[in-house]
Amino acid sequence: MEFYIALIIIIYLSVKLDKFEGRMKSMQYTLDQLTKQLGLPENPINDELRELINGGEDVKAVKKARETLGLSLLEAKNYIDKLKSDIDNG
Repeated sequence: MEFYIALIIIIYLSVKLDKFEGRMKSMQYTLDQLTKQLGLPENPINDELRELINGGEDVKAVKKARETLGLSLLEAKNYIDKLKSDIDNG
């Protein structure tokens, strides 16, 4: 019985987390669009991160993003992946 309760709780939290991540992505997209429309400069660390990415040092870029921006490992990885995607779509 306790197993099923724990399983239900895990499923519930997983669904909530997924919805939260979706809202965060939406907010990030909105911020990106506002930044572009208002002509605001992007985060200055992005230039350094792009240099690391172009040098094939993705792991160092993730570490630098974590240290500088206070991101979790997954958030930093996603941040670097987005920068890489922007570079590729250039």
